[in-house]
Amino acid sequence: MDKTIPTLAEAVAGIGDGATVMIGGFGGSGAPIELIHALIDRHIATGHPTGLTVINNNAGNGHVGLAALIEHGMVKKLICSFPRSADPVVFTDMYLAGKIELELVPQGTLAERIRAGGAGIPAFYTPTAYGTDLSAGKKIEDFDGRPYVQERWLKADFALIKAHVGDTHGNLTYRAAARNFNPLMATAAKQTIVQVSHLVAPGAIDPETVITPGIFVQSVVQVTNPQQEEVLNRAKAVYP
Repeated sequence: MDKTIPTLAEAVAGIGDGATVMIGGFGGSGAPIELIHALIDRHIATGHPTGLTVINNNAGNGHVGLAALIEHGMVKKLICSFPRSADPVVFTDMYLAGKIELELVPQGTLAERIRAGGAGIPAFYTPTAYGTDLSAGKKIEDFDGRPYVQERWLKADFALIKAHVGDTHGNLTYRAAARNFNPLMATAAKQTIVQVSHLVAPGAIDPETVITPGIFVQSVVQVTNPQQEEVLNRAKAVYP
Protein backbone atom coordinates (compact mmCIF):
# COMPACT_ATOMS: atom_id res chain seq x y z
CA MET A 1 0.00 0.00 0.00
CA ASP A 2 1.46 3.32 -1.11
CA LYS A 3 1.21 5.74 1.85
CA THR A 4 2.98 8.71 0.27
CA ILE A 5 1.36 12.13 0.36
CA PRO A 6 2.48 14.68 -2.24
CA THR A 7 2.55 17.80 -0.06
CA LEU A 8 3.02 18.80 3.56
CA ALA A 9 -0.28 20.69 3.48
CA GLU A 10 -2.17 17.55 2.48
CA ALA A 11 -0.35 15.52 5.12
CA VAL A 12 -1.66 17.66 8.00
CA ALA A 13 -5.06 18.51 6.51
CA GLY A 14 -6.93 16.04 8.72
CA ILE A 15 -5.80 17.45 12.07
CA GLY A 16 -8.83 19.13 13.60
CA ASP A 17 -9.65 21.40 16.52
CA GLY A 18 -9.10 19.84 19.93
CA ALA A 19 -6.91 17.01 18.66
CA THR A 20 -4.19 15.44 20.78
CA VAL A 21 -0.93 15.53 18.82
CA MET A 22 2.36 13.86 19.68
CA ILE A 23 5.36 15.62 18.17
CA GLY A 24 8.68 13.80 18.01
CA GLY A 25 12.07 15.22 18.84
CA PHE A 26 14.49 15.83 21.65
CA GLY A 27 14.96 19.55 21.38
CA GLY A 28 15.66 20.03 17.69
CA SER A 29 16.98 16.50 17.15
CA GLY A 30 14.36 14.55 15.25
CA ALA A 31 11.81 17.38 15.35
CA PRO A 32 9.51 17.44 12.28
CA ILE A 33 9.88 21.18 11.66
CA GLU A 34 8.29 21.16 8.21
CA LEU A 35 5.18 19.29 9.36
CA ILE A 36 4.75 21.69 12.28
CA HIS A 37 5.13 24.70 10.01
CA ALA A 38 2.61 23.23 7.55
CA LEU A 39 0.13 22.99 10.41
CA ILE A 40 0.79 26.65 11.26
CA ASP A 41 0.26 27.60 7.61
CA ARG A 42 -3.12 25.89 7.68
CA HIS A 43 -4.08 27.73 10.86
CA ILE A 44 -3.10 31.09 9.34
CA ALA A 45 -5.15 30.36 6.22
CA THR A 46 -8.25 28.87 7.85
CA GLY A 47 -8.16 29.58 11.59
CA HIS A 48 -7.87 25.85 12.27
CA PRO A 49 -6.78 23.78 14.08
CA THR A 50 -7.01 25.27 17.57
CA GLY A 51 -7.29 23.89 21.11
CA LEU A 52 -4.61 21.26 20.55
CA THR A 53 -3.10 19.12 23.30
CA VAL A 54 0.55 18.59 22.38
CA ILE A 55 2.80 15.88 23.79
CA ASN A 56 6.50 16.59 23.34
CA ASN A 57 9.72 16.28 25.29
CA ASN A 58 10.10 20.04 25.72
CA ALA A 59 8.26 23.33 25.17
CA GLY A 60 10.00 24.59 22.06
CA ASN A 61 12.78 27.14 21.54
CA GLY A 62 12.89 30.52 19.88
CA HIS A 63 10.09 31.28 17.43
CA VAL A 64 10.10 28.26 15.13
CA GLY A 65 8.74 24.72 15.26
CA LEU A 66 6.81 23.86 18.41
CA ALA A 67 7.45 27.32 19.87
CA ALA A 68 5.82 28.90 16.82
CA LEU A 69 2.86 26.51 17.13
CA ILE A 70 2.38 27.74 20.70
CA GLU A 71 2.97 31.37 19.74
CA HIS A 72 0.09 31.25 17.26
CA GLY A 73 -2.30 30.26 20.03
CA MET A 74 -2.96 26.80 18.62
CA VAL A 75 -2.03 24.83 21.76
CA LYS A 76 -4.38 24.59 24.73
CA LYS A 77 -2.29 22.17 26.77
CA LEU A 78 1.29 20.93 26.70
CA ILE A 79 2.40 17.62 28.20
CA CYS A 80 6.19 17.58 28.45
CA SER A 81 9.30 16.97 30.54
CA PHE A 82 11.37 20.12 30.01
CA PRO A 83 9.39 23.36 29.72
CA ARG A 84 12.57 25.29 30.59
CA SER A 85 15.02 24.61 27.77
CA ALA A 86 17.49 26.77 25.83
CA ASP A 87 15.13 29.60 24.82
CA PRO A 88 11.56 28.84 25.96
CA VAL A 89 10.45 32.47 25.93
CA VAL A 90 7.22 31.80 24.02
CA PHE A 91 5.98 29.05 26.31
CA THR A 92 7.08 30.93 29.43
CA ASP A 93 5.20 34.09 28.46
CA MET A 94 2.06 32.16 27.46
CA TYR A 95 2.10 30.07 30.64
CA LEU A 96 2.57 33.05 32.95
CA ALA A 97 -0.29 34.79 31.15
CA GLY A 98 -2.55 31.77 31.78
CA LYS A 99 -2.94 31.07 28.06
CA ILE A 100 -1.64 27.49 28.09
CA GLU A 101 -1.88 24.56 30.49
CA LEU A 102 1.11 22.43 31.49
CA GLU A 103 1.27 18.81 32.60
CA LEU A 104 4.82 18.15 33.76
CA VAL A 105 6.01 14.55 33.42
CA PRO A 106 9.47 13.16 34.29
CA GLN A 107 11.23 12.19 31.08
CA GLY A 108 11.46 8.45 31.70
CA THR A 109 7.84 8.39 32.79
CA LEU A 110 6.83 10.32 29.67
CA ALA A 111 8.57 7.79 27.44
CA GLU A 112 7.00 4.87 29.31
CA ARG A 113 3.51 6.41 29.24
CA ILE A 114 3.81 6.73 25.46
CA ARG A 115 5.20 3.20 25.14
CA ALA A 116 2.35 1.91 27.28
CA GLY A 117 -0.15 3.66 25.04
CA GLY A 118 1.32 1.92 22.01
CA ALA A 119 1.44 -1.44 23.77
CA GLY A 120 -2.14 -1.27 25.06
CA ILE A 121 -1.16 -1.08 28.73
CA PRO A 122 -3.61 1.28 30.50
CA ALA A 123 -1.45 1.90 33.58
CA PHE A 124 1.84 1.00 35.26
CA TYR A 125 3.71 1.78 38.47
CA THR A 126 6.96 3.70 38.93
CA PRO A 127 8.79 5.06 41.99
CA THR A 128 9.59 8.24 40.10
CA ALA A 129 7.84 11.36 41.49
CA TYR A 130 6.72 9.66 44.72
CA GLY A 131 6.52 12.23 47.52
CA THR A 132 6.52 15.19 45.12
CA ASP A 133 3.76 17.46 43.80
CA LEU A 134 3.72 15.37 40.60
CA SER A 135 2.24 12.41 42.48
CA ALA A 136 -0.64 14.41 44.00
CA GLY A 137 -3.97 12.72 43.40
CA LYS A 138 -2.42 9.59 41.91
CA LYS A 139 -2.82 6.08 43.24
CA ILE A 140 0.10 4.84 45.38
CA GLU A 141 0.84 1.16 45.94
CA ASP A 142 3.54 -0.61 47.95
CA PHE A 143 5.63 -3.28 46.21
CA ASP A 144 8.33 -5.12 48.17
CA GLY A 145 8.36 -2.39 50.78
CA ARG A 146 8.74 0.52 48.33
CA PRO A 147 6.01 3.01 47.30
CA TYR A 148 5.17 3.33 43.63
CA VAL A 149 3.03 5.84 41.75
CA GLN A 150 0.45 4.71 39.23
CA GLU A 151 0.82 6.41 35.85
CA ARG A 152 -1.65 6.18 32.95
CA TRP A 153 -0.86 5.54 29.32
CA LEU A 154 -0.62 8.36 26.80
CA LYS A 155 -2.26 8.05 23.40
CA ALA A 156 -2.92 10.58 20.66
CA ASP A 157 -5.10 11.25 17.67
CA PHE A 158 -2.05 12.11 15.57
CA ALA A 159 1.72 11.79 15.74
CA LEU A 160 3.98 14.08 13.73
CA ILE A 161 7.39 12.47 13.44
CA LYS A 162 10.62 12.72 11.46
CA ALA A 163 12.61 9.82 9.99
CA HIS A 164 15.76 9.62 7.91
CA VAL A 165 14.77 6.93 5.40
CA GLY A 166 11.29 5.64 4.70
CA ASP A 167 9.75 3.51 2.00
CA THR A 168 6.39 4.04 0.36
CA HIS A 169 4.83 1.46 2.72
CA GLY A 170 5.85 3.51 5.76
CA ASN A 171 8.76 1.41 7.04
CA LEU A 172 11.21 3.79 8.73
CA THR A 173 14.77 4.19 9.94
CA TYR A 174 16.15 7.13 11.94
CA ARG A 175 19.45 8.97 12.06
CA ALA A 176 21.38 8.66 15.32
CA ALA A 177 19.86 10.69 18.20
CA ALA A 178 16.95 11.78 16.01
CA ARG A 179 15.42 8.40 16.83
CA ASN A 180 14.47 9.53 20.41
CA PHE A 181 10.68 9.72 20.96
CA ASN A 182 9.72 9.23 17.32
CA PRO A 183 9.37 5.40 17.24
CA LEU A 184 7.39 5.35 20.49
CA MET A 185 4.98 8.03 19.29
CA ALA A 186 4.40 6.21 16.02
CA THR A 187 2.91 3.29 17.94
CA ALA A 188 0.71 5.39 20.26
CA ALA A 189 -1.27 7.48 17.77
CA LYS A 190 -4.34 6.67 15.70
CA GLN A 191 -2.68 8.34 12.70
CA THR A 192 1.06 8.73 12.28
CA ILE A 193 2.26 11.31 9.80
CA VAL A 194 5.97 11.18 9.01
CA GLN A 195 8.35 13.38 7.06
CA VAL A 196 11.30 11.49 5.60
CA SER A 197 14.53 12.85 4.16
CA HIS A 198 14.93 9.92 1.76
CA LEU A 199 11.96 8.12 0.22
CA VAL A 200 12.72 4.70 -1.28
CA ALA A 201 10.87 1.82 -2.88
CA PRO A 202 9.61 -1.13 -0.83
CA GLY A 203 12.44 -3.60 -0.27
CA ALA A 204 15.16 -0.95 -0.42
CA ILE A 205 15.48 -0.95 3.38
CA ASP A 206 17.01 -4.07 4.90
CA PRO A 207 14.19 -5.54 7.04
CA GLU A 208 16.72 -6.09 9.85
CA THR A 209 17.27 -2.33 10.10
CA VAL A 210 13.62 -1.22 10.11
CA ILE A 211 12.88 0.57 13.41
CA THR A 212 9.25 1.57 12.81
CA PRO A 213 7.26 -0.97 10.75
CA GLY A 214 4.88 0.51 8.22
CA ILE A 215 1.84 -0.88 10.04
CA PHE A 216 2.19 2.06 12.47
CA VAL A 217 2.35 4.71 9.72
CA GLN A 218 -0.54 6.17 7.73
CA SER A 219 1.09 9.03 5.79
CA VAL A 220 4.59 9.65 4.43
CA VAL A 221 5.76 12.92 2.88
CA GLN A 222 9.26 13.54 1.57
CA VAL A 223 11.26 16.55 2.79
CA THR A 224 14.65 16.26 1.16
CA ASN A 225 16.46 19.04 3.02
CA PRO A 226 14.80 19.34 6.44
CA GLN A 227 15.49 22.40 8.53
CA GLN A 228 17.15 22.14 11.92
CA GLU A 229 15.67 24.05 14.85
CA GLU A 230 19.05 25.06 16.29
CA VAL A 231 20.23 26.50 12.96
CA LEU A 232 17.02 28.51 12.59
CA ASN A 233 17.32 29.84 16.13
CA ARG A 234 20.95 30.90 15.65
CA ALA A 235 19.70 32.89 12.66
CA LYS A 236 16.96 34.37 14.90
CA ALA A 237 14.30 33.05 12.54
CA VAL A 238 10.62 33.64 13.22
CA TYR A 239 7.93 31.49 11.59
CA PRO A 240 6.23 32.34 9.36
